[in-house]
Amino acid sequence: MNYLTRLAVVGLMTANLTACGWFSSEVEIEPAPLVKFEAEKDVDVLWRTSVGSLGEKFNQLTMGITTDRIYTSSVSGNVYAMDRSNGDVVWSVDLELPVAGGVGVGPKQIAVTTEQGMLVVLSSEDGSELWRKQLQAEALSPAQMNEQILVSQLQNGSLVAFDVNTGEQKWTYDTQIPALTLRGTSAPIVALDATLAAFANGKLVAVDNRNGGLLWERLITAADGKSELERIIDIDGQPILANGVVYVVSYQGKLVAVSVQDAQVLWSKDASSYRQLAAGFGNVYVSEDNSFIQAYDQRTSASVWRQPALEYRETSAPAVLGNTVVVGDFDGYLHFMSQIDGRFVARYQVDGSGIRSDMKVVDDTLYVLTNGGRLAALKLQ
Repeated sequence: MNYLTRLAVVGLMTANLTACGWFSSEVEIEPAPLVKFEAEKDVDVLWRTSVGSLGEKFNQLTMGITTDRIYTSSVSGNVYAMDRSNGDVVWSVDLELPVAGGVGVGPKQIAVTTEQGMLVVLSSEDGSELWRKQLQAEALSPAQMNEQILVSQLQNGSLVAFDVNTGEQKWTYDTQIPALTLRGTSAPIVALDATLAAFANGKLVAVDNRNGGLLWERLITAADGKSELERIIDIDGQPILANGVVYVVSYQGKLVAVSVQDAQVLWSKDASSYRQLAAGFGNVYVSEDNSFIQAYDQRTSASVWRQPALEYRETSAPAVLGNTVVVGDFDGYLHFMSQIDGRFVARYQVDGSGIRSDMKVVDDTLYVLTNGGRLAALKLQ
C-alpha cells in the first residue's frame, strides 16, 4: 500500500463517511530510494528487547521515560517498566484490555488509556493500580502530569483534568472540532500553572490549571479548500516549549511560534505535518507530511536547511541526538542528519517493521520503539 493510501485508510476518521470512500482511485507515489553517502558516525546498539506490537490502527503508543526507567505498552495491554541502562524488565502488568494511547509519566505514576476510553493510573515503582476512570471518548495520546494534576486530551476535543493522586476530576475544557479529522490527537503540555493544548480545529489554547478556565486562545491556521479533505487542519503533534515560546505545526497549515505570556504570534510559516516537532542548535525541526525534513531558525523563522531525500518514506517525528537530528521511516531505518546543514551522517535499520512512535533522547542515548515492538537503545560514536 502506498503512502497516501495508507494515510487515507488508517489515518482519517469521521462519524458519517469512511476514509476509503474519499479515495476511490489510488495515486501511486513510491517512496524515495535510499541515497548513498559516506557515513561520518557509527551507530552503537547498547541493548535491544521486545515489548509487543503497536498493532495496525496507526497507534503510536509513545514510551514514557525517566532518569532510570522506560515505560512502554503493547496494543494488547501489556505494560512494562524497564531499566534504562540495560533494558531489563523491572515489572510488567497485563491490563487485559487493548491500549490506544501511549504511556504518560508523572512524579510517582504512569498512565495509559484503553481503546474503550478507560484511563488507568499505575504506580511507577511497582505497577500496582492506583486508580482508574472511564473517559467520555477515546484518548489517542499519552496523559500528561505535574505534581498536582493529570490531564488527558480526548478525541472529541475535550481536556479532562484529575487529581494526580486520588483520581478526583478537577475540571473539563471543551472545544468544537470538525467532523472529519486525522486519527490522532496532540498531547497537552502541563506546566505548573497552565496547560497548553492544540486541537483538530487548528487552535492552540492555554487553560488555568486551577479550574480549567480559558487564559488565551490562538488560531494557528484556518481551514482553506473546497473539499472536506482539503480543509483538514489537525494539530496532532505535541507542541514544544522553549524559552517562553511555544512552537506548533498543523497538517495542511502552518508552523507557528507563539509567545506564551501574551499569545502573540512571533512568526508563521506555511507547513504541513502531523508529527511532533524537535528543537536544537537554535533550530526547530519539522518532519513534513511528504517526509521532507525542514530546519527553521527559532528566532527568525528563516529556513536553515531542507532535506528532501526521504520523500514519502513516512518519516517519524524528529529527535535531537548530540549534533544530529534523527528520524525513523516505514522500513525501520534511522536517518541521522547534521543539525548544521542537514547532510546524512549515519544510517541504521532497527528492524523492518517501521517506526512511527516518537523517539526519546536521554543522556545522549536514543531510545526507539518500532511498530513490531522492538525497543532499542543506541548511541552515535
